[in-house]
Amino acid sequence: MKLNIVLVEPEIPQNTGNIARTCAAIGAKLHLVKPLGFDITEKSVKRAGLDYWDKLEIEEHENLQKFLNKYNPKENSMYFVTTKGQKTYAQVDYCKKEEIFLLFGKETKGLPEDLLLQNIQNAIRIPMRETLRSLNLSNSVAIVAYEVLRQNDFNDLEKESKYFKQ
Repeated sequence: MKLNIVLVEPEIPQNTGNIARTCAAIGAKLHLVKPLGFDITEKSVKRAGLDYWDKLEIEEHENLQKFLNKYNPKENSMYFVTTKGQKTYAQVDYCKKEEIFLLFGKETKGLPEDLLLQNIQNAIRIPMRETLRSLNLSNSVAIVAYEVLRQNDFNDLEKESKYFKQ
């Protein structure tokens, strides 16, 4: 199973750096959809990703429409993570899919509403208290990505520690 993390117009370089590090650790491909709220060469992005940048598969897209033209939601297993989703990320069966795309919107606005309305059946949310707006983007990516991996038995990841074996 190939996992793709798609950040649509991310604004905060530290979040993107943290997400890049998570993608490197789990073997997910990171897609950055422009416009970005920062320069990808900024020190803060690289610092958050530490020494993982050379282990990261990354693809940049000029805009959301070009991404959708290349990876059509009707032809790919694509999930749109939003506070507006009617089902939770844990209610989806991510097994037996060759490739999965998880889309996350910009920190201040989320994903575009028209995109969500066109794909409402695949809009998913992370449960949280009603009085709060949303979780941090990098935390949200980790939560949903690890559920996909858990359902796929942590495909290609080290499951046993090499330390403290008895």
